Amino acid sequence: MKEKILVVDDEQIIRESLAFVLKKEGYAVEEAANGREALEKHTKTPFDVIVTDIEMPEMKGIELLKRVMAQTPETFVLIITAFGSVETAIGALRQGAADYILKPVNFDDLLIRIKKLKEYKSLANENSMLRQELQRTYDFESIVGQSEVMKRVFKLIARVAQTDGTVLITGRSGTGKELVARAIHFQGSRAKKRFVPVNCGAIVETLFESELFGHKKGSFTGATTDREGLFRFADGGTIFLDEVSEIPLNLQVKLLRSLEQKEITPVGTTEVVNIDVRIIAATNKDLRKEVEVGKFREDLFYRLDVVEVYLPALAERRDDIPLLANHFLDYFKKQMNRRINGFSNEAMTALVNYSWKGEVRELENAVERAAIFCDTELIQVTNLPEYLVGSTKSLSLIPSSGTASLKESVRVFEQQLVRQTLVAQSGDKEKAAHALGISLSSLYRKLEELEIKDEV
Repeated sequence: MKEKILVVDDEQIIRESLAFVLKKEGYAVEEAANGREALEKHTKTPFDVIVTDIEMPEMKGIELLKRVMAQTPETFVLIITAFGSVETAIGALRQGAADYILKPVNFDDLLIRIKKLKEYKSLANENSMLRQELQRTYDFESIVGQSEVMKRVFKLIARVAQTDGTVLITGRSGTGKELVARAIHFQGSRAKKRFVPVNCGAIVETLFESELFGHKKGSFTGATTDREGLFRFADGGTIFLDEVSEIPLNLQVKLLRSLEQKEITPVGTTEVVNIDVRIIAATNKDLRKEVEVGKFREDLFYRLDVVEVYLPALAERRDDIPLLANHFLDYFKKQMNRRINGFSNEAMTALVNYSWKGEVRELENAVERAAIFCDTELIQVTNLPEYLVGSTKSLSLIPSSGTASLKESVRVFEQQLVRQTLVAQSGDKEKAAHALGISLSSLYRKLEELEIKDEV
């Protein structure tokens, strides 16, 4: 689609000359003899670029600029000015003009400036689309889960995303802590600023302070240039401290100071730098126990633990395994351009019944492996990693006629699993709920949903 340009000048020869050159370059061009006429045309059908003189009868270029910016701030306004009124043009830039050009107009210069504006607009649109895609990618709805325990998690992270408080995300490795951290950032007020992830366990202890707070050239051996540091890089945005328990004890006090005072001091200087950064931390360890044994500062723990978001293990949300498995399968089959419609009953039984030590990350890897080796419409148990196959033996396989839907198969499996767990726990529902990794109230809902009576 052609860029629409409006040329505004009360001098006909200049107006027509500019329009001729721009049309020759392939732009859709219209003309206006003064600001009022230009505004009427723009109000009727907005233009991408307006090239306007400053001094004109009825409405001057500056007034036209103000009106256009109020109506369509995305329109680029390029001011034409005489040398003696450069100060007026600079004032126009402050009021929203995209650029200015001096009289007599150099056509090549004009075309270059308009081309740059076009490139800038294209880049701005691309950035906007990428940001929207990021927000969709890290929307809470993209975190797969319908179990009761995950619904509670969703409510919690939706609430903390709207605040600026410090968040501590806990849970086993592979449960998706960074995904939750990104969701909190991209759904909050800092979404347009940087999200900076830091793996605290991967930084060499001697370089930790420099990595986080920066350093001055010559402050230590190897410091050949100034370094900004990750806190300054994340200024205005969010810094995600993953594996926060790995921060050296002697540096924890400096981190605490940066949190409390909102300032840092780069290595090798006495300069205090103010920072505006939201902190989201994550750990797979019990920080309270780390505090008890002296490996983590108590004051830092309480400063980080303003709001704790606990991510449950898959054992606590087995209801979500079929959803997760199909979510990953949808992704991998598109990536590999494969026609795979789902999982066989036996394969899904193996996935649901397996004890996932590597949590969601391990499940994702297993589904990817299965998609690679699947040559049929349904993933078979033989496509899964060998260590998973044996997990089906603890439960009898669900008979398959080849026509049962995934939903029906999962329901049959759940009935079988709940019944066998109740039998194993001698009918004690509280113990059965604990063994299944769900709450007692969730178990009662399951019994009603699956139509399981007091038959054990």
